Amino acid sequence: MGDPRKFRGKYSGPAHPWQAARIEEESLLVREYGMRTKRELWKVVSKLKSFKNQAKSLIALRTEQSKLEGKQLLARLNRLGLLPLTASLDDVLALTLKNLLDRRLQTFVFKKGLARTPLQSRQFIVHEHVFVGKKQVCSPCYLVPVSEEDQIGIIATSSLANPEHPERVTKKVVHEVKKEEVKAPEVRKEAPKKEEPKKAEKKSEKKGEKK
Repeated sequence: MGDPRKFRGKYSGPAHPWQAARIEEESLLVREYGMRTKRELWKVVSKLKSFKNQAKSLIALRTEQSKLEGKQLLARLNRLGLLPLTASLDDVLALTLKNLLDRRLQTFVFKKGLARTPLQSRQFIVHEHVFVGKKQVCSPCYLVPVSEEDQIGIIATSSLANPEHPERVTKKVVHEVKKEEVKAPEVRKEAPKKEEPKKAEKKSEKKGEKK
């Protein structure tokens, strides 16, 4: 008979298909955080809406069960580094989309200097070069808990573990070398120009002596 379960989508797209301001904002975020499609962004938007909807429903209810669930929600958001320990359910409503995007593994790998660009960070994660804690993670959208922030790195068996690997060498060093090479000939050209007026003075002195 097959599996009777119905697999539901993990996200919901925008309610309106064409909104210029929203489309422009989404395009900027997709480029800034190195996402491949807007579908990835919509998944984060749906997760943020889920947190806020839970907070709204718990604020409206004033029962012991709602207080318990509210504490559990705040504890979860605190573990993810989205809220401090002293936060309340009202603070959940103040969360922004960038708060969640900054907690993605792809963002952490880039900010830690393990990759040169967000897109390269995504490539390293998808190709299974990155570990978090004691596990190998190949999902760029993985939300990094606070306890695992300092446990992100390149797997030792990977060729990228060498910091001098061509894919990890930063372009700043190359630019600095090129600037020094350009400045060097300019200094050499200026040196002989200063001697020209002295030669002219010596010639005028010799002419005066002959007279």
